[in-house]
Amino acid sequence: MQLTQIISKELQLPLTSVQNTLTLLDEGATIPFISRYRKEMTGSLDEVQVGDIKERYEKLNELMKRKETILKSMEEQGVLTDDLEKKIKETYNSTELEDIYLPFKPKRKTRAVKAREKGLEPLAKVLMKQYERDVEGKAADFVNQEVVDTDEALQGARDIIAEWVNEHKVAREIVRSVFEQEAVISSKLVKGKEEEGAKYKDYFDWSEPLKRCPSHRFMAMRRGEKEGFLKLSLSPDAERSTYRLERFFVKGNTSASEQVATAVNDAYKRLLQPSIETEFTNLFTTKADTEAIRVFAENLRQLLLASPLGQKRVLALDPGYRTGCKVVCLDAQGNLVANDTIYPNAPQNANQKSAATITQLVDKHQIEAIAIGNGTASRETEAFAKGLNFKQKVEIFVVSEDGASVYSAGKVAREEFPDKDVTVRGAVSIGRRLMDPLAELVKIDPKSIGVGQYQHDVDQSELKKSLDVVVESCVNSVGINLNTASKHLLTYVSGLGPQLAQNIVDYRAEHGAFDTRDKLKKVPRLGAKAFEQAAGFLRISEAKNPLDNTAVHPEAYKVVKKMASDLACKVDDLIANKLLREKINLNSYVSDKVGLPTLKDILNELDKPGRDPREAIKAFEFAEGIYSIDDLYDGMVLPGLVTNITNFGAFVDIGVKQDGLVHISQLADKYVSDPNEIVKLQQQVKVKVLEVDKVRKRIQLSMKNN
Repeated sequence: MQLTQIISKELQLPLTSVQNTLTLLDEGATIPFISRYRKEMTGSLDEVQVGDIKERYEKLNELMKRKETILKSMEEQGVLTDDLEKKIKETYNSTELEDIYLPFKPKRKTRAVKAREKGLEPLAKVLMKQYERDVEGKAADFVNQEVVDTDEALQGARDIIAEWVNEHKVAREIVRSVFEQEAVISSKLVKGKEEEGAKYKDYFDWSEPLKRCPSHRFMAMRRGEKEGFLKLSLSPDAERSTYRLERFFVKGNTSASEQVATAVNDAYKRLLQPSIETEFTNLFTTKADTEAIRVFAENLRQLLLASPLGQKRVLALDPGYRTGCKVVCLDAQGNLVANDTIYPNAPQNANQKSAATITQLVDKHQIEAIAIGNGTASRETEAFAKGLNFKQKVEIFVVSEDGASVYSAGKVAREEFPDKDVTVRGAVSIGRRLMDPLAELVKIDPKSIGVGQYQHDVDQSELKKSLDVVVESCVNSVGINLNTASKHLLTYVSGLGPQLAQNIVDYRAEHGAFDTRDKLKKVPRLGAKAFEQAAGFLRISEAKNPLDNTAVHPEAYKVVKKMASDLACKVDDLIANKLLREKINLNSYVSDKVGLPTLKDILNELDKPGRDPREAIKAFEFAEGIYSIDDLYDGMVLPGLVTNITNFGAFVDIGVKQDGLVHISQLADKYVSDPNEIVKLQQQVKVKVLEVDKVRKRIQLSMKNN
């Protein structure tokens, strides 16, 4: 069966769509480009579907390589029969493939291997037939210099039988089936670790059916085990497993049958149970990793697409007590124009001097908004800023500073501000992420920006791959200003990458702003393929051609010009006049290269050229007088901001430095299966305090009836 057919069947997608998508990927097209500009070829598959095809194709190719390795190994051993070769070539299940190979897999010196070396395999075969009634007498025939007595002979034969049982495909399927239906995951405290491992108190004596264990709980227990506080076990009832194995392997009621039964029990305890436990642990670890990465990716997407303030002049404050608050002023393009330090909080309490500095900076640089980091001294600094009188309207926003310190000490920040210290760089990051979260957060390792859980526990290569896809998707869905985008932001544009991004920045610095997309072709090493992939995602706000500030791809400009010509107007008129656009009959412009999906996209884009798809930002205020966990009491209702979303609920910042948890059961007055159905990151919500655990610093919240 062709790989495309397998993918089509598994993903329930049309075969032609899968074939065309794989062709485009093979030609170097990116996922955003394919889903946006090749809808006719793919049948309008979205980014997720295109990504799924790519991922499954890569996994199947890995499987094909594994098959080649196995076939070569078996051929070299001289054990590859036509039947085995056929089975290997026809399976596309990795577990089944490894089961076929297991009996022929080169082994270390096991007990069975040692028994074979002593010539005991013929005895094992006799016992396995289960006709022999005098096993002692038969075993005596095998006593020699290497086998001292009948007990050793029978033990060796049982070791060989145990290995046969372990490697038998049906035996492994039996044990897998029992594991799948009945396995229990148990967690116990490591003796003497009560105080040190207090955060895992919920799992000091815990057990539940594995199939009901949610991924976040599995990962919490695994982390506890990794840190040395918990001991985990994962297994079904041993009697149930051995009973089913005996029913399959033990025939009759001879003394040979008794030997086989003993070998079957040994096979389960010593070989099968540990092997399948490892298999299921790995399976559930992969499953939990996948789910944790999915949650992380969704949170990252929401964070990157958070509402931007836009190109406004911003004063940013990185709050602090003893070391003061770092102050930076940014122009509308995010360039640093001034920086200072004020001390409005304890222990200095230089309120008047700090107020004079801020009001002077706001007036001098015509500041339109103030961004305050949400870390140490945030609430006090916010109260200070809100108490100031400005000549013009100045909005005040509290901004997440997660990852700002990582950025400020990193390579990107050093390149941008080589002569500034980390505190200034951190304040700049806070201000810029208010102006454009996407443009600023792409500079920071996603694992450092405060969303997701267990990101350090999951498969790091899979996590990076998934998060890179999310960043690329977000950058391209928003579109990038070609003349203001940083090198780092340009890196994620479809078809570019670090080197071409740097070349664009260098060309821009030497030749000035781009006034047409076509000039991209003059950038060194930016060839036709890169231009094709990137052009539609790059915007030029003051372009000669108004289409250069839209998501209309240059390859479709002729179609738009034809539309305008047919209506006896210019492209500018077509964009400005809705009545003109309503006269367009899209069917008149369908060709072998351009279909209705693309034509509809073009018309939608003409309706909103250059518009940012992200929602407008809204100012938010925490409750007055609530600064720490000590200020909370059960039953109080507070405003909050959603800061993190997990499978078991949402974390909400209520202004006390410790986020509270709204459990999934408390998100709404109805059953909720996915928290994302109810809340989004940075959403402003009202919550009721249910319980405050000051010792463990845990706050339980509810959104019911609020």
